[in-house]
Amino acid sequence: MPIVPDQPGYDSPHPGAPNPAGQPAWGAPPGWTAPGDGPPGHTPQGWNAPGTPPPGWGGPAYPGYPMPGAAYPVPGAAYPVPAGPGTYAGWFPGIDPQDPLVNPPHAGIGPWFARCVAALRRGWRQLLPIVLLSQVVPAAVIGVLTLVFSPEGELATAPDGAPVLPAGFWGQMFAFYGVLLSAGLVFGLLQAAGWAAGTWVVARQAAGEPTGLGAAFRYGLRRALGLWGWTLLVSLLVMIGSCFCLLPGLYAAFALALFGPVYLFERREPIGRAWRMFHSRFGMVLGRVALVMAVLVASTVLDAVVGGISGAVFGVEPMTAVGTAIGAVALAVFGALLAAPAYLAQQVGLVVTYAEQRAQEGPVNAARLAAELG
Repeated sequence: MPIVPDQPGYDSPHPGAPNPAGQPAWGAPPGWTAPGDGPPGHTPQGWNAPGTPPPGWGGPAYPGYPMPGAAYPVPGAAYPVPAGPGTYAGWFPGIDPQDPLVNPPHAGIGPWFARCVAALRRGWRQLLPIVLLSQVVPAAVIGVLTLVFSPEGELATAPDGAPVLPAGFWGQMFAFYGVLLSAGLVFGLLQAAGWAAGTWVVARQAAGEPTGLGAAFRYGLRRALGLWGWTLLVSLLVMIGSCFCLLPGLYAAFALALFGPVYLFERREPIGRAWRMFHSRFGMVLGRVALVMAVLVASTVLDAVVGGISGAVFGVEPMTAVGTAIGAVALAVFGALLAAPAYLAQQVGLVVTYAEQRAQEGPVNAARLAAELG
């Protein structure tokens, strides 16, 4: 048996010193009977036979007690609970291992992914219409506007061999980007309402509360303006970072990815909180956000493939004829529909990632998060 070092507050004598008769050793609890006391064959209270692990023993993690040489927890302070059946070392009191939304600390990527899949299974009937209306429809409209207002004409060659822009090129270019920017601003408000509505559905369903499309959209519209404003600011920061180099812009996109859930749940400094969450647990948040970004990148690649097929089949100026225009518009709408699963994965993945980061900071569950949405 290892010798436990003397600690302040223990009422036993130093190792090797005589122990007074009947005095339990090492701060035994009241009612404990010293080995050898009681009638023959009687197992004293609190005594375990040699080779039998004490109650609550879960392996070499010294449950409930620090390892030899480690500091004892401060009385009354919140500290991670010991590992046990169905739990993980490092959990805070109040963490529910079966919570459908909150992945407990140190549970790993597997339970995080399982909660994302479970959220999709619970809420796809409400989330899919929200995504179609608030994300796919704007993407399809912008795709059609791109076909309509895309600058026409091809580069010509001057007698001296220099390239010559087609007539009216700059006017068409300004009109093209002006239309896209205006559409992006208008549809951005609808997209923000959709993200808020989807977050409301995911959180309330995890808490076992009723959800409906009408109530979800009403909540989304209430929060849309604020979320839209923060989205514009984050997009501007990412764009500024990309102007210096692609890497700073990409880094800003990852570091600020949780600004939406932070704003919806906490209503305070979403950029600062998202930045701190990302850097406090860099590897964890980076891994989760990278998986979400990978789905978005795959969706973008599919859309590019559909666009390439459209250009190869209907030409670079499909809107000049009715037949090619109908085909190009149909493919643009189809490409937007292909992005729907990516929007669903982004919605659910970011909410579950945010809930996991809240559990890293203290006790939280799905019911509390749903209540915070208001």
